[in-house]
Amino acid sequence: MDIPYIVEERADTGLNNVKLGIWLFLASEASYVLLRLMAVEWPLGVDVLNVPLGAVNTAVLIGSSVTMVMAYASLKMDSLDRYKWWMSWTIGLALLFMVIKGFEYNHEFDIGNFPWTSTYLAIYFTMTGLHALHIIGGVIVNSYFLGPGAKMWETNKAQFTNRVEAAGLYWHFVDLVWIFLFPVLYLL
Repeated sequence: MDIPYIVEERADTGLNNVKLGIWLFLASEASYVLLRLMAVEWPLGVDVLNVPLGAVNTAVLIGSSVTMVMAYASLKMDSLDRYKWWMSWTIGLALLFMVIKGFEYNHEFDIGNFPWTSTYLAIYFTMTGLHALHIIGGVIVNSYFLGPGAKMWETNKAQFTNRVEAAGLYWHFVDLVWIFLFPVLYLL
């Protein structure tokens, strides 16, 4: 089923797509709260997870947001070479995040913490796993704009810059999600 971008209310839901998306997002947050309140045992994240590693990963992603801004700013200043430098750093920091997350997962598995071990761990692995998929998506898009997609710079600088800006907005959203996930999963 194709869901076009519309601002009018849809006949099948009575909502426009933006409202429907927000309601689905809020419902997912509410389900987390319900699972947490109904769980018989809910450990504190600091008792289960590696908080220092999670904090390092938070700093890595914040750094990648800064490098993404610098990549976009470089295009606005008409410097493709600087753009490529900063975009390479953005991708590298994203990959570093994934490597650290891999070490974290490996440690959890080594000590017997699996998604099926508890509701808390099921939520942790689901939420961080989905976040990792979004990071992989961002790395793919940013790698395209670093590599073959950068050819557009020669033919249409404004359109290329606009596309990088859109990718940057996505990237900042992915980083922002982690900034909420870290305290919710690791500290509370």
